[in-house]
Amino acid sequence: MSVDLIHPTALFIAVAADALLGEPGWLYRRAPHPVVVIGAVIAWADRRFNRQSDSEARRWRLGTVFAGLLLLGALGVGWAIQYLLLALPWGPLWLGLVMSTLIAQRSLYTHVADVAGALELSGIEGGRIAVARIVGRDPDQLDAAGICRAAVESLAENFSDGIVAPIFWGLLLGLPGMLAYKALNTADSMIGHRTPRHRAFGWAAARADDWANLPASRLSALLLVLGSLCQRGADPAKAWTAVRRDARRHKSPNAGWPEAAMAGALGLAIAGPRVYHGRLVPDPWMNDGGRWQLTAADIRAGLALYWRACAILAFVVAVVAWPG
Repeated sequence: MSVDLIHPTALFIAVAADALLGEPGWLYRRAPHPVVVIGAVIAWADRRFNRQSDSEARRWRLGTVFAGLLLLGALGVGWAIQYLLLALPWGPLWLGLVMSTLIAQRSLYTHVADVAGALELSGIEGGRIAVARIVGRDPDQLDAAGICRAAVESLAENFSDGIVAPIFWGLLLGLPGMLAYKALNTADSMIGHRTPRHRAFGWAAARADDWANLPASRLSALLLVLGSLCQRGADPAKAWTAVRRDARRHKSPNAGWPEAAMAGALGLAIAGPRVYHGRLVPDPWMNDGGRWQLTAADIRAGLALYWRACAILAFVVAVVAWPG
């Protein structure tokens, strides 16, 4: 792929458009979001090829083939769309607007801010309803502090998955890289579970997603540390210490990095023991020893740090795009 087809100028347009506009509801009421289309393909493959009557080995093979085809298909479709858009007048603008659909800066902010607002206006019950939209744990088991921890954890983890990772792959491979990453990430969320149904069929998708997120998770931690340099009350030294000490203790090979960085910067303890589907998961704390009785104010402090990290990332993209 030529450098011209990567087009960082279009990626900067995408970052700016998403930050300013978010996801336009009027558009997605008329046309499906790209991730919805990807999800429909994955759901079809799960129904068609993941038969419980097949052996584990056969389901593993079929799942591995499907993950490979999904990746190649996303790369091919992304390349074709990018090639066609760049052939149009104002091509980088149209490409940037398409790329913006694969970044989630503004929507992530909105969903997490809704949790803080619901807690402040409606108390625990409102907070539970709002946080259930962004996390998979049992909301009925959460008190006010637990709701706030869940929101901050989701903010940190999704900063890596929803913003840094697609932008990273966009800088490397343009729209094909972004679309391929989103395909793997969506597959992991749908079939990459250690359940009897998906343990074999979703294994390849889960492992591929882990590898695809590895560079972005480390970069997201660095961006949060840098962002804490610009925020009153945040501590970059403690953020860095928490990353070095706790990130690798997380059950996920990637989520611990941004979670530890955000927790350390703000003096919080997040993650820790949690309840999923009625079962207690004894996970370690990120920034162990930090304050774990969080409030809505801590969510808002996390959102302020998040926007600073996003701004630093946007500046990096702008510097890369400047020669173009």
